[in-house]
Amino acid sequence: MRRIVFVAFEAVQLLDIAGPLQVFASAREIALRRGLPDPYALAIGSPGGGTAITSSGVALLTEPLAALGRKPLDTLIAAGGPGSRRAQHDPCLVRWIRRQAERARRVCSVCTGAFLLAAAGLLDGRRVTTHWQAADELRRGYPRATVDPDPIFLRDGKVWTSAGVSAGIDLALALVEEDLGRGLALAVARHLVVFLKRPGGQSQFSAVLRSQTADDGRFAALHDWLTQHLGGDLRVEALAARLGMSPRNFARLYRERTGTTPAKAVERLRLEAARRALEEGSAPIASVARACGFGDEERMRRAFLRLLGVPPRHYRQRFSRAEPDAA
Repeated sequence: MRRIVFVAFEAVQLLDIAGPLQVFASAREIALRRGLPDPYALAIGSPGGGTAITSSGVALLTEPLAALGRKPLDTLIAAGGPGSRRAQHDPCLVRWIRRQAERARRVCSVCTGAFLLAAAGLLDGRRVTTHWQAADELRRGYPRATVDPDPIFLRDGKVWTSAGVSAGIDLALALVEEDLGRGLALAVARHLVVFLKRPGGQSQFSAVLRSQTADDGRFAALHDWLTQHLGGDLRVEALAARLGMSPRNFARLYRERTGTTPAKAVERLRLEAARRALEEGSAPIASVARACGFGDEERMRRAFLRLLGVPPRHYRQRFSRAEPDAA
């Protein structure tokens, strides 16, 4: 039996605990129903034990971490939430996490729970993720960690980190798959009516949403138009002409308003369109590259490797919901 302990605190995000906790609980139910040994023992702890008030106002009953640390620990999961910023400065809590991490098989964080692991020095030299809104703050506060704001979850050695809130469910399903196999993890996903690996699972949020979040409205119509014309001429000169601006002024203003260059924004949009095409269709990869504006397969392959860390063919193998092309 694998003992899993969730770390809570005042103003913890309820779903950061309830989501993954339910994944493990459902895995237990399904395993026992199949006549398998009970795979998990679950506990929620907080520095002082007793009631922890979550950020939604719901009271969460917890056990004292000091008591939980006396028994063997398989997996430690630090939840996130508004209270994580204060909790990262609790020396007793950070010391407990650091000590337990030494003997745990896995150490994980959900959302901004990454700040607790970082404060314990567990993210130094590792590639990690967190909620996209907190990525820059984590990067500034803990520069020894390599923070990637895009993935749903990341594994670097024994340390697993996940993105915002609901990504804790994705993380927990991956842990169940590692422990009990794909078949049982898939049964849990079906029971909970979620994806075992969500479509587009390499990105926390879409390129369109990214542009909408950064933009103050000046380029909203342009972004809508871009998504419908990804195969066309989207060079800076063409986009500037569409808005009646000089290329230099357009590029300067675009970067000021969105925090990125037009070329990078276009590449992100094309990459997202290509991801969807690979996930949902069976067209040859070269055809997808042309349709999404990359021009040729090699150019798209380089973009996938640079931004997602995998080539298009491997991405399709992992996330496709259609029969892969024979090429």
